[in-house]
Amino acid sequence: MKYSGWPEPGELVVGDVDEIADFGVFVDLDEYEDKRGLCHISEVASGWIKNVRDHVREGQTVVAKVLEVNESSNQIDLSIKDVNEHQRKDKIQAWKNAQKADNWMLIALGEDVDDERYTEVANALLVEYESLYDAFEAAAISGDEALEGVDIDDEALDAIVEAARDNVSVPYVDVTGYVDLESMGPDGVDDVKAALEAAEGNGEVPDGVDLEVGYVGSPEYRIKVRAPDYKTAEDQLEAAAARAREAIESVGGIGGFHRDRREDDE
Repeated sequence: MKYSGWPEPGELVVGDVDEIADFGVFVDLDEYEDKRGLCHISEVASGWIKNVRDHVREGQTVVAKVLEVNESSNQIDLSIKDVNEHQRKDKIQAWKNAQKADNWMLIALGEDVDDERYTEVANALLVEYESLYDAFEAAAISGDEALEGVDIDDEALDAIVEAARDNVSVPYVDVTGYVDLESMGPDGVDDVKAALEAAEGNGEVPDGVDLEVGYVGSPEYRIKVRAPDYKTAEDQLEAAAARAREAIESVGGIGGFHRDRREDDE
């Protein structure tokens, strides 16, 4: 989705060189609807320029700084030379991330989603996150938990999490679940402790996976797994819960597993 408004002076924009003239370069702005800017020859590169084509070519993607905007004359003045290499790389990466996030939104909401629905969900995500890309990355890492504060309906939430986990490459993902462990025997405390130790893996947790067991409030205990991908994280969470249940049930206790914390414990 492209912005319908105007860029601000000082803003960095991404565009494609559409036309090269003796006096400068016309740039179609990729992030804005029907907006075209002009980079005067003096703003293309530092120093004296004999031939503009020595510095840019038609069809080239460039990053430019917005110098001035005149809406009444539909004019946007740009500078390519005022953008250093570090700024250029950062802006190009942010632009690519925005394109990816837009594609993920269409995967989640459907290719035929109307602008109103898209904007409603996007704006809700942007209240909590700096960019749509950040929101999807967080959803890929932490699932529903990442979107707890986002004011969107359950259908959109589930769709975004599913799209994120299917499409976003992240360095790790976090998943959380809870086990209820109870033992009425004379050694009940020790029985629960042994079950928690079993959940931690006793050396069975593979390399690259971090598994942490914590106390929430008896009889509920939290299991948190960090892994390189969602499937591995889910598999290890379920395996940890199964180990805990097996250990507590082997001594006559009761064990249960659930994904969400009990409401009355919050």
